[in-house]
Amino acid sequence: MRKQLIFLMTDTTRKDMVGCYGNPKMKTPNLDSLAEEGIRYENAYTCQPVCGPARSAIFTGTFPHTNGMVTNSIAMGDNVKTVGQRLSDNGIACGYIGKWHLDGSDYFGNGRCPDGWDSAYWYDMKTYLNELSDEDKVKSRDPKEAYKEGFSEEFTYAHRCSDRAIKYLEEHKDEDFFLSVSYDEPHGPSLCPAPFNHMYDGFRFDSCPNFQDDLSKKPFMQRLWSGKNLHAAEDEINKPSDGLSLFLGCNSFADYEIGRVLDKIKEVAPDAMVIFTSDHGDMLGAHRLFSKNAAAYREVANIPLIIKGGAKGCVEDAMASHIDIAPTIMDYFGLPIPKLLEGKSMLPQIYEPSKEINDVVYTEFTRYELDHDGFGGLQIMRAVMSKRYKLVIHLLDSDEFYDLEKDPYEMNNLIDDETYTEIRNEMHDRLIEHMNSTRDLYRGYQWRMRPWRKDFIPNWENEGYTRQRENEEYEPRQLDYDTGLPMESSVRKKC
Repeated sequence: MRKQLIFLMTDTTRKDMVGCYGNPKMKTPNLDSLAEEGIRYENAYTCQPVCGPARSAIFTGTFPHTNGMVTNSIAMGDNVKTVGQRLSDNGIACGYIGKWHLDGSDYFGNGRCPDGWDSAYWYDMKTYLNELSDEDKVKSRDPKEAYKEGFSEEFTYAHRCSDRAIKYLEEHKDEDFFLSVSYDEPHGPSLCPAPFNHMYDGFRFDSCPNFQDDLSKKPFMQRLWSGKNLHAAEDEINKPSDGLSLFLGCNSFADYEIGRVLDKIKEVAPDAMVIFTSDHGDMLGAHRLFSKNAAAYREVANIPLIIKGGAKGCVEDAMASHIDIAPTIMDYFGLPIPKLLEGKSMLPQIYEPSKEINDVVYTEFTRYELDHDGFGGLQIMRAVMSKRYKLVIHLLDSDEFYDLEKDPYEMNNLIDDETYTEIRNEMHDRLIEHMNSTRDLYRGYQWRMRPWRKDFIPNWENEGYTRQRENEEYEPRQLDYDTGLPMESSVRKKC
C-alpha cells in the first residue's frame, strides 16, 4: 500500500471554533466529517501559542527553545532539519503549500523554497503577494475588501493554496508523498467572500464565567494585557462586532477550502492519513484578554487536532502535543525517528486509541513577536499540563496552578493552596526535568526558586547539566568538552 499523508493547518483556529468540538454555532461541516472518520483529540496542545514558534515545533519535532525560533521573525539555526528534508532524503516526495513563517523574514516570508520541499509547488505568502499588483497587495490586507461587491474566493490566499494542493494530489496520486497545506486563514485580515463575510453577523459567545475574571490572583502581566477591559462588564467584552463576525466567517471559509482538498483526497488518495490542526488559538475576550501572549489558557494553547487514518469515530481525551507530529510522520513512513527529536510517535495510539503516549505535555513562551515587542516585551513562561492539572511558571511574574476538573474555566489560581502542595510540586519537578532533558536555553535555579516552593535551596551548581544535547544524525558526533572525543552521552552532568 502507498504511504500518503496530508497535513492540513489553519492559523488561529480555537478548538471551540470547530463544530464537532461541541459548538453547534460554528459551521465547519468538512472538519466535522473528517472527525467522524478519525480521531478527535480533546487535550491537544501547541508548543507555543505564537505562529512561528508553534510551526517550528511541528515541522522540526523540537521545542522552540531548542530550534532557536523563540519568537516570530527569528530564523531557526541552519543545522535544524525539517520533516520535509528528512523525508525527501529518503525518497519521499514532499510538497509545502501555504504559510511557512520559519525563515526569519517578515510575516510573509522570503519567497524561497527551503531544502526538502518541491519548489514547483512552494507557495508561501510572499509568493502569493508576488502574483498581485501593488494595488491588489493593499487590498489583500484590508478587511473592508471582503464586503465589496465582486470580491471573489479566487482572490484569497486560501483558495489559491487549495488549488495548488488539488493539483499536487492529482500529480502524485500514484506515489508515496507528504503534503502540507498551511492556510493563513482565519488569521487577520480574515478576508472571505459571501456568504461567509456575513455568516456570523450579530454573533456573540455563550456567557462564560471567565469573561468576568477580575485577574486579581493572576500574573500582573495579564492585568496589564487586559487594559481597559479589566473593569468592563461582560457584555462590553463578549459582544458582536464586525471584526469577530469576519474572523469566524473566515474560519468557516477555511473549512470550505479544506473541504475542496478533502474531496480530492477521497477521489485520488482515499487511504491516505490526514492530520488537521491549528497553530494556536485566540483569547477572544476570555479572562478579559484578546489575541495571544504568555498564557497557557485553553483558549490559546488547547488546539484542535483531528487525525484520519487509524481508528474511526473516536473522541480521545489523552494528552497530545504538536511536538509529537514530526515523529509520527517519520514513523508512518517507516523511517527511524531521529534521536534528537523531542516528541514521540502517536502512531500506536492512532491505530489503538487505548494506548496513551503522554501523561503530561508542555508549552512555553519566551517573548512576543518582534512586530509587537512593545506589547509586554520579555515574558518567559513554561507550563506543564495533565488531564486534570495545569502548572504555569512565569519567570518574571507570579505563577498559576489549576485543577481543571473542578475549575474548567481556569478561574481559581491555586498556586498557594496548601491542599495541592504535593501534586503542584510533582508537576513542578516534571517541568524542571523537561527543561533539563531538552536543554532549555533559559533554564536555571530561578525556575525552582518560586515563592511557593519552600523546600528548595538554590545553589550555584543548579542542576549541573551541560548545554550539549543529542545532535543531528546528519552531522558528526559532537565532541566532549573535557576529552575532545565524541561524546558518549548528551544528557550528563558536569558536577
